Amino acid sequence: MLRWAAIFLVIALVAALLGFTGIAGAAAEIAKFLFFLFIAIFVIIFLLAIFVGSKMF
Repeated sequence: MLRWAAIFLVIALVAALLGFTGIAGAAAEIAKFLFFLFIAIFVIIFLLAIFVGSKMF
């Protein structure tokens, strides 16, 4: 479960790198949106892993 949270964290960091540094150019807005989306997913999965644990997953 925490593995999925870590995966979404890495995806969010890559999206931030592309969106906030200007590397992506025209896709910067999409990268910024994806960053916040994956951060939200990371937080949700992380909290589920802590509070629910192996009961759900």
